Amino acid sequence: MKEADVSKQIEQMVRFIRQEAEEKANEISVSAEEEFNIEKLKLVEAEKKKIRQEYERKEKQVEVRRKIEYSMQLNASRIKVLQAQDDLVNFMKDSASRKLLQVSDDSKTYGMLLKNLTVQSLLRLKEPEVLLRCRKIDHELVESILEEAKQEYAEIAEVHPPEITIDERVYLPPPPADYEDHGLFCSGGVVLASQDGRIVCENTLDARLDVVFRQKLPEIRKRLFEKFAT
Repeated sequence: MKEADVSKQIEQMVRFIRQEAEEKANEISVSAEEEFNIEKLKLVEAEKKKIRQEYERKEKQVEVRRKIEYSMQLNASRIKVLQAQDDLVNFMKDSASRKLLQVSDDSKTYGMLLKNLTVQSLLRLKEPEVLLRCRKIDHELVESILEEAKQEYAEIAEVHPPEITIDERVYLPPPPADYEDHGLFCSGGVVLASQDGRIVCENTLDARLDVVFRQKLPEIRKRLFEKFAT
């Protein structure tokens, strides 16, 4: 083979090899770019996912804080409403207590009431000897109704009239000097006890108001506040 032919073949082979190398290089470049784009897309999606998760986490935190703040405000409002209701109920009781102070203004009516309270207390105690306490200002009035109270009790209980001793050492608190007086006071009535002090019947006007008020409190609240509950 001539040298020129050999050179020509060699050139052809070189071109063929170069062409294959270029094609292979292009394939590698395209493949590398595709892999790069895929990895880049994965990274972008991963970052997007992290951002969404972080946003959702913060959104949940904001929602939790909002619910907590709403709950706190709601509870605070409820407490204010309950406090206002309690204030109104207490005001009603205070008003009733003030009216009780006027009961003893009419000595005849009040005397009859003291007699009835004494009889009622005797029926509860059912003791032959009792100690009676009253306000100092009611001492004479209580003395004036004792005999009638004993006889009435004896007839009802079908027993002998009991021995009633008025305690002259310890009296019930006096009425308040004015409506703004917040010290111990008594609106009237009596307290009877057995001689040994083991059985006590507190039948003062204030004690009876407390009992009635506790019994009627659900009804009072219903009448006052039922329209606010709906």
